Amino acid sequence: MPSWSELRSAIVLWEDESCLVVDKPPGLSVMGERHDTDLVTIAADAGEDLRWVNRIDKVTSGAVLLAKSKEAHGALTRQFQQRTVAKSYLAICRPGGFPGRATIDLPLMTAGSGRIRVAADRERIRLDDSRWHVRPEDEHARKHFPSRTECSAIHDDGDTVVVRADPVTGRKHQIRVHLAWVGHAIVGDPLFLRKTDPPEARTYLHSFRVGFRAPSDEEVTVEARPADDFWAPLAGGVVPEDVLDRARAQVH
Repeated sequence: MPSWSELRSAIVLWEDESCLVVDKPPGLSVMGERHDTDLVTIAADAGEDLRWVNRIDKVTSGAVLLAKSKEAHGALTRQFQQRTVAKSYLAICRPGGFPGRATIDLPLMTAGSGRIRVAADRERIRLDDSRWHVRPEDEHARKHFPSRTECSAIHDDGDTVVVRADPVTGRKHQIRVHLAWVGHAIVGDPLFLRKTDPPEARTYLHSFRVGFRAPSDEEVTVEARPADDFWAPLAGGVVPEDVLDRARAQVH
């Protein structure tokens, strides 16, 4: 593991006096993983106090917003609670055949095993007018939470699809569970790997863009370009910049 100064220099995308956005590599936790090294602890051990604002999964790469003070943390987390932050992810999924534009509007709950799942049986999920949903009478009685993800297929060769996913709500594992339960699991996602699936180098989910109002009142949008290895599941001939241009052009 590199020193915090080396890691910081490599991953900081944007910074002011109150907060910063970093491009987190896959395999590194943001904070709080048991028996594991995490980003916030690495910074703290080097003398820098950072507080996570948006926390992405260990297997996910990309943009993470961190606050430098309690006051900045409060101002920024309120924006997430009020759903005024713009968040876009890129997910490489299989199979292809994803709708050009779609909403995944499926409630989530924690199962008895502790896993996050849709709060209905899979066969009750409907796709009507580009919206995946379940009827209220088909929802499980266990406590669950409304969850919505806006999606666009920005590259689809029939076998593999690149989805831009904008989570409207911010539930744990939301994008990963939503895409898997509508039949387009993220390539390499350990939550949904089958024994017959070939091994993958990583989970192909990336926090692509975050837009927020900094405590200084500046409107900020930061983009984290995926590393070259992110495109590995796609067939040859795909130009990543073309895919990214389509992702930038989509308005949800």
